[in-house]
Amino acid sequence: MIEKIEKYPLASLSITIILMLLVHLNIPEITIMEARNFITAREMINDNHWLLTTMNGEPRYQKPPLPTWITAISGVIFGVNNLHALRLPAALMVLFIGIFSYYFSLKLKLTKNHSFRNSLILVTSFYVFAIINEAPWDIFAHGFMLAGLYFLFLLLKEPKPTWKNVIASSVFIGFSIMSKGPVSLFALLLPFIISYSIVYKFKKIKSKFLQLVTLLLTSLIVGGWWFLYVRLIDPAAFLEIASKETGNWSSYNVKPIYYYWSFFTQTGLWTIPAFISLMYPYLIKRVDNKKAYQFSFWWTISAVILLSLIPEKKARYLMPVLIPLALNTGFYIQYLIKSFYKLKLKIDKIPVYFNFGLIATIGISIPFALFFVLNDRFQNHISSFILTSVFSIVIGVLIFMFLIKKKFKHVFYLNVLFMVGLFLFGLPISKGFNKNEAYNSIKKLHQIEFQHKITTYSIGEITPELLWDYNGPLKNIYKNKELNIPSEEHFGLLIMNENINEIFALLEPEHHIKLTDTYNLNTGSKSKERLIRKFYIVSKK
Repeated sequence: MIEKIEKYPLASLSITIILMLLVHLNIPEITIMEARNFITAREMINDNHWLLTTMNGEPRYQKPPLPTWITAISGVIFGVNNLHALRLPAALMVLFIGIFSYYFSLKLKLTKNHSFRNSLILVTSFYVFAIINEAPWDIFAHGFMLAGLYFLFLLLKEPKPTWKNVIASSVFIGFSIMSKGPVSLFALLLPFIISYSIVYKFKKIKSKFLQLVTLLLTSLIVGGWWFLYVRLIDPAAFLEIASKETGNWSSYNVKPIYYYWSFFTQTGLWTIPAFISLMYPYLIKRVDNKKAYQFSFWWTISAVILLSLIPEKKARYLMPVLIPLALNTGFYIQYLIKSFYKLKLKIDKIPVYFNFGLIATIGISIPFALFFVLNDRFQNHISSFILTSVFSIVIGVLIFMFLIKKKFKHVFYLNVLFMVGLFLFGLPISKGFNKNEAYNSIKKLHQIEFQHKITTYSIGEITPELLWDYNGPLKNIYKNKELNIPSEEHFGLLIMNENINEIFALLEPEHHIKLTDTYNLNTGSKSKERLIRKFYIVSKK
């Protein structure tokens, strides 16, 4: 079975992504970043805002539009409010980076099977697939950059440069800029260049000067034209947004320089192997292709150091580091596949037994944990519970069995299968964790608006999740502590609890105010006030 999987690496990788990510794309609750991006895509389609992008009718130039265009096209084809359709492009980008990781590994002169395993490590690393739900546009920026770096690597390594690599690299790097500005230039390209200079040197670079200058200029044109267009057409809004965004780098979400030191934990399933792969003195003696290992090692370390220098830090910003880290981890996995059966020293064996034995134990324990957590909601998910339980127990037992037999290749693929199975069978159970009986979709508001023939306004900026669920514009009439009262005889107001008293004080002298409903998009036990709005019908006296 493993031989067939390894014989067709791209087909196997595609099946992995389909089963792990595509089957249940619509199940996770929409996040704040997704809501922002999907609203922008919806307004592109509904309002024809393809170049001057908007959210709730207001300029939204914080992110360049390439991923939004791709998502909007998917929405046009499959449905603008179809969550599965809107998430599909980001999920396919995980497959995209897996494929380019595979080909990149081959160009590092790694074997076909080693390269395939590198790709599996990458696409099953926690923040690589989690980013498509938390901040979906990141995967586009870093995926396109990886493709650009693949062709740049070919350009740098080949004796005589070819223009097809120049064009391909510049287009993909430009696409990366058009996905999230210069973020990936700093997080992936610059560390790549640093690592390449350390390990491979820039040999015969003078003979490729024209090609490299062309690549740089073409990348800037492909990636920068939209910024120039918006700057010329809507300069005031562009400069205001740009000033705020650049200010965030040094004043928003500031963390200490050592905040990213636990970056290897973002790989999830591969945390301990990733950590060991970074123990350079240990692993450099055990790998076959030392230059390739040095390259992935310095690429990873350079990326972490550079990201640590920026005051603004978030865990998801580490996602690009996981690309070279997956290559790095692959060297340790390859060493274990070749040598685990003959290892004698405890320093070699204990981490392996601990890491994969722990995963096996978790697999066997999952049914009991689910039964306890689901409690009285167990009956609603009986089929998913049975499938997940049987699958996880079988995988756990098999991992233990092959660890004892010292067949590490089987252990590796069972771990990948474990991750795939958790998504395929277990993800539907997450709906059972919805404990909020007060949940009330704001979609219902349209019925009240139609019944009373009124327009609804928002007090303060409406939360993106609420705006997405509402499926329409909600004008903010309360800015800078000033209330712009609508001229209609009757209108609706959405108000947060914290604003009720001050808004009532402004309205009550001349208006009747009637509480009609409370909309609450909290799905879990935590009650976030930003996801709650009280709806009032306001009438002039």
